[in-house]
Parts: sequence; C-alpha cells; structure tokens
Amino acid sequence: MSKGTRLLAVTWSWGLLVASAFAGVPSWMLDASRTALGTYPADTRAVVLLDENVTTVRENGEVITSYRRVVKILSTKGRDFGTASVHYDTETKLSNFKAWSIAADGQQYEVKEKDALEITPYSGELYSDNRVKLIKIPAAEPGAIVGFEYEQKQRPYIWQDHWFFQEDVPVKKARYVLLLPGGWEYKMYWRNYSEQQPVAMGGSLVWELNDLPAVKTDEDYRPTLQAVAGRMYVSYFSTSGVGKQQTSWEGLGSWYNGLTADRRSPTTELQRKVQDLTAGKSTTLDKIRVLTAFAQRDVRYVAIEIGIGGQQPHRAGEIFANRYGDCKDKATVLSTMLKEIGIDSYYVIIDSHRGVVAKDIPTFAMNHAIIAIRMPDSVPTDASQLPALFQHETLGRLVIFDPTDDATPFGQLPPHLQDTYALLATPEKGDLIHIPLHVPETSRRQRVATLQLGLDGVLSGELREVRTGFLANRSRQSLIAMAANERVKYAERFLSGYLTGFKLKDFQVENLENYEKDLIFSIKFDAPNYAKNMGGMMLVRPRVVGTMVDASFDLKDRKYPVELDGTSAETDEFRITVPPGYMVDELPPAVAADIAPASYKSNSEFKDNVLTYRREYRVKQVMIPLDKLKELHGFYGMIAGDERSAAVLKRAQ
Repeated sequence: MSKGTRLLAVTWSWGLLVASAFAGVPSWMLDASRTALGTYPADTRAVVLLDENVTTVRENGEVITSYRRVVKILSTKGRDFGTASVHYDTETKLSNFKAWSIAADGQQYEVKEKDALEITPYSGELYSDNRVKLIKIPAAEPGAIVGFEYEQKQRPYIWQDHWFFQEDVPVKKARYVLLLPGGWEYKMYWRNYSEQQPVAMGGSLVWELNDLPAVKTDEDYRPTLQAVAGRMYVSYFSTSGVGKQQTSWEGLGSWYNGLTADRRSPTTELQRKVQDLTAGKSTTLDKIRVLTAFAQRDVRYVAIEIGIGGQQPHRAGEIFANRYGDCKDKATVLSTMLKEIGIDSYYVIIDSHRGVVAKDIPTFAMNHAIIAIRMPDSVPTDASQLPALFQHETLGRLVIFDPTDDATPFGQLPPHLQDTYALLATPEKGDLIHIPLHVPETSRRQRVATLQLGLDGVLSGELREVRTGFLANRSRQSLIAMAANERVKYAERFLSGYLTGFKLKDFQVENLENYEKDLIFSIKFDAPNYAKNMGGMMLVRPRVVGTMVDASFDLKDRKYPVELDGTSAETDEFRITVPPGYMVDELPPAVAADIAPASYKSNSEFKDNVLTYRREYRVKQVMIPLDKLKELHGFYGMIAGDERSAAVLKRAQ
C-alpha cells in the first residue's frame, strides 16, 4: 500500500565484489566502533552500535532524510547485516550511498553507490517504481564492524516519519533528529515504549535512546515484530495547513477520499459485465456474492505502482479491462461494480498483521486495503451467515470483505484481519473502527470416524471430516495447489502423525473449489497393531487421530503475549466397534475446562459393543496476555493428557 524509506535485510552474493581497502572509514563510524559492548546472550547475532536518522523539512514541504548505521557482527548468523540497503522511487533523489567495514583483523574497506545492485523489492508487481539498492559489505564476518549511510530527498504524500528504534538484536544507541522550518509544528506518538521528550540542540529536536534490549524472536506464537517493538511516529505540519489534515484519523480518511474521488467511474464494458453476472440472481445478496467472487478470482493480484500509485488506486475501467490490480485496485473495481446494483461501499485501510495499528496513533503506515459493503435495510442479514457483519453508528450494517483473499468468501474475513483496528474512509471523513473476532462457530471442524477393531489389533474404517470458515479456507489453499498424487501424500502425512504401519485405502475431497460450501474429507485406512494386547486385555487409545492444540510455548522468561491463528469450534467423535467377547474394564475419565481464551470437554462411553469418544474444543480469543499464559499452559497440558489417555478392554467372563 504505502511507500517510504525502509531497511531491508538481504543475503546476497556477487561474482565480483568491488571494494577499496584502506579507503578511510568516516569518523562517525570510527567513534561508534569504540562503543563498549554489554553482556549479551550467547546466541546474539549482532549489536547495533549506532542507528541515526536525521529528517530535515523545508518550507515547501520537501523532506531530506540522512541515515547512518553501524553494526558489530558477533556470530556467523549475523552475516546478513553485511548488506546495506535503501528503498527509493522515481520521486526520490538518492545520494551519498556508501558502505564501509572494519574487518576483525583491522583491515578497512569501502564500497560506493556505483557498485550497488538495484532490484525491485516486492513480488507480484507487474511494474513499480519502487526500487532497492543493495551494497554487499566486504569482510562481514564475526568480529567485524559494518556501516553505511545515505541521503534521500523527496516530497512525501504523507508528512509522517516512523522511527523503529527497537530490533531483534540489541541497540546501543538510536537517535532521531528533526529539523523543522519556522511555522511548522509536530506531534509525536510512542508505541511499546515510554514517551520521551526531545532535547533542543541548535534548532534541531533530538531524541536519543541507549542500550535498547532485543525483541525476543524465539518465543513461539509471538505477535509480529511491529506489534511489540518500540517505535515512535512523528507527524509534522505547517500552520498554513500542509500536513495538518493527516494528524487525525478523520483527516486521514478525508485525505484518502479526496485521493480516490474520481477512481470509481464505470465504463460501458464494466456495466455490461455486471448485468451478465447478476442476470438470473433473484436476491441482492446473491448479486453481491457473484460480484465479490469476480473481484477475488477474476481480477488477478498484480501491482503497478508509480509515484502516488503507492496509495492511489487506478481507475475502475482500467482495472476491469486489464483484469489485474493490487489490493486497493481490487477494492476499487468491486466498489464500482456494486454501485451498479445500488450498493454503497467504502475503502478500509488496514494492516495485514494484527496489533500493528494503535487506536491513538493516526497513521497511514498500513499495508493493505479492503472494503466495507453497506447492506440496505431491505436486505435481510443473518449474523451467523455473515460473521463479518459490522454495525457502524452512522452507516448501519457493513460487511467487511477482502477482495484480495480468494479463499475467503463474502461474509467472512481471514483471521489476521479480525480483532484489529482499521481506517474506514467514510464519505465525509475517516473513522477508526475495531473489527471484531468471528464467533468460534464460524470456523468449524467436525470429525466423525466409524471404525472396527479386530482381535489381531488392526483398526480399520472410515474417517469423515467437515470444515467451514478459515479452517476450510486454509486447507483449500493448500490442496488446490496440489496435484492428485500430492493430495494422497497429504492424507498420508496426516495419518502418519498418529498411526504406524497404516495403509491408506482411499482419500476423497468434496467441494474443493466451491468456496460457498463446506470442505469435506473422507479417509479410509487400516492400521495394524493399534490395540496393545496384554494377557487377555487390550489397551486402546480412543482418540485415534488429530490433536486439538498445535500451540506450545515456554513460560520461562516469556515477554510477549501468545497470538493464536483464529477462533474455531472443533469436535471429534470416534466410534470403535470392539471384537466380540470383549467388554470395557476401564474408561478414560471425562475432562472439562472453560477458561477465558478457550474451552474443552471430552467423555468416553461403551454401549452395544461400541467404544465412543467425543470431545469439543472452542477457541474464543486469539491474543492471550501474559497474565493469562500460566492458565493457558495448564489448560493445554490437560488436553495433551486427555489425548494420551487409553481405554482398557478385557474378555467377558
């Protein structure tokens, strides 16, 4: 969605490296190289000795950014810091891009911009003026110190800087300097760090932070780095009005409405396509469904971004004619088509990672665009059928929809776009909304197995599984990309996690490409030696396949919340007909627990020669705070114990 200056960690190699030895490392890098290191964990890859950003704003709104960075490499895993990078585009003047290194033996090297490699940074772009220049820094080995600098000049569309001062390695010194012309002001916003006031130095505002700890990267199910790392946003604006509009959510929405005002004009061809697609559809909901499916699957995701094209969509007629576009383009063509059947819709600007957007920090630093579709009063809506239904205080019923996600049908949202904040660009202004979680029953997995146990311990039969919601969508995305023989291997990999020496007899998938229907699996198999014979008794695990809990985490020194995939409701029922002449001697105890994030219950029974095991697992929350993790850890342990439990069969007297 948005463009700007970003750092890129890239591992690269050139057949020929041009570097000058003894070229004279600059004094600022030598000063940083003398920084005394602290004591760090043994697995620390590197330490950032200096990360400095100087932003100079001119009276005409032009912005000059000067950047310097120095890193001490501590281990071979830190070699990726040996690539200097800078993003830019055709509206950015880049200068003074150089890199240096001080090898472990003291040898010094210099590489200049003429020796840099230029690449396009993002996949899925047919054409973009986004570019990255990369410099491979020599001698980037353990013990070396590497550094680089550059200067950029641009006139931004958004007058805001993002200072990301905390990283996945320790930072000794981070500095942000802001120089504003007379009559300009600023607002600062801090995230995951206590607010720090700047020091005025010679007309500049200077923020400096020292000895910043690394963000722990070894914590399983941790939120994305941008959601937990310390950072500061600075919005700057003139008293004459430049940039002022962009210091509030309302203003950002108004700015985006102005940017997109002329984008949604239909062409004759587009109007004709809407008529063709909706012909024979008797209800408004059916018409909406066919148009949303068209935007998802008939308009390919391909980006062409030049200049303001990073934020401004192309015109609807152009998108429709080409049948491709990026996220904001797909939202634009869909909005235009919906208007042809009398349905209003609005842009929703969002980040694809939960927790990145904070409600008290107005910013356009989000990477995705989706759409809010307004449901007329005449259209009946069932919240159970449209879990992405959102009640807006002035616009009424809105269905939030992602035209880019071709596996998630109208009425649903992928989990990563739930329980998060987004900017709704209403006709008059912008409105920050919180998109709620879907209820667990939106994503169901119902597994039923009808099985027979032989006297020889062989377990055989059929397992049938029905999936809805994101549990179905996630599996669809994997299976559609597979050939038929790969799908068989998919089933075999599933069984191999729970059964040894099994034979897969059949595997069928229903409704694989019918996104509006349940996804259904059917597996037939034989599993020898499933029951363990022990002197006239049989030991049988009634939970045959599947585990309810994939997440595992260590509580020791945990710093961040646990983020789960999404809400869901999963049930298992295994019916095992036991051999004639056997009865149950012992059943696993029933289990039940209900905590804020999730609930679980299971029970076993024996009736009419059939051992039946049933259980239900519901995930109700996806972001679990630190103070709830001990309870969740114990809850997971209880489930694991239940999954290992066994029934004891004995011969009838």
